[in-house]
Amino acid sequence: MSDVIDAGLADARVPAALALLLDAWMQREGALAGIKDAASGRYEYANDALLRFLGREAQAVIGHTDAELFDAPVVGALRAADQSALMHGAPFSSEHRIERDGRRHDFSVLRVVDERDGQRRIASLWIDLAPLHQQQAQLATALAQIEQLQKANESLRRELADQALRDPASGLYTRAHFEDQLRREVDLSTREHREFSIVFIELDPLSDPVRALGEAAHKRILEALGRLLRSGTRAMDASCRLDDRRFAVLLSGVGLATAHSRMEGIRRQCAAQIVVLDGREMSFTVSMGVASFPHTAHSRDELLSACETAIAEARRRGGNHVTLAAIPFEPR
Repeated sequence: MSDVIDAGLADARVPAALALLLDAWMQREGALAGIKDAASGRYEYANDALLRFLGREAQAVIGHTDAELFDAPVVGALRAADQSALMHGAPFSSEHRIERDGRRHDFSVLRVVDERDGQRRIASLWIDLAPLHQQQAQLATALAQIEQLQKANESLRRELADQALRDPASGLYTRAHFEDQLRREVDLSTREHREFSIVFIELDPLSDPVRALGEAAHKRILEALGRLLRSGTRAMDASCRLDDRRFAVLLSGVGLATAHSRMEGIRRQCAAQIVVLDGREMSFTVSMGVASFPHTAHSRDELLSACETAIAEARRRGGNHVTLAAIPFEPR
């Protein structure tokens, strides 16, 4: 019998304990709570947080309706939510946006209908979503910053990787990168039956006054030629420095005639370029040999050999010239 009595006492304490727990939680979270008569809509209870939000003393809230406490647009939304709670019978959740004292509040409101002693009451618990929205906005900002940082790091990684493939003097790709690009282009063109062109470029002998200026003048001319080659070619092309005086350009998907036209334009720009060192003006010219795959050659080695022959002919003509590789005659 004593065990039964102890169990009954424990059960009786549960509602009180839950009430204490709910009150502690509401105080910590700043939740608003109110109870009103379902028939009249008049408040019978409002906790301190609700009173502070309304900016009223208890006597100015208890016994009053939403119509006396809120603006007209809000009253309609609250009344509709109350009616929905009464119809559902189960706990009913809704959201309400309320402008008060120049601030916007977004509330999530949970309503429970209580029926006792022949009277129905609506108990409501209001949670201000502003802190949650602020946290979400902060999280979104943090994620956006992380994404921007990742993009910046990826961009830096690509830039550093690209710099490792470039000659520091001219800004052009290194010979090793050019060789890789050439192998891929030969494979691609063989599979897809498309053409591409290779151009060998060589600095013509510099004038005596320019040579007298030494290595600084040579470096400045390399920089100028590198800029002209980078600006005169596309992103899909590959311009590289082969050695001290020799350069190469791979023109992807470009035939012999188009390659000649583009390189002739760059040759003229080189001849017209004025490079200044310590107030002294310098000029330079280049010789170019152009070959294409598969019109002038059918393999990588034949293509490079055709290019060498073409640039040798350009030098034989006195330099400052663009020469096309011969197209071999193939009898039927």
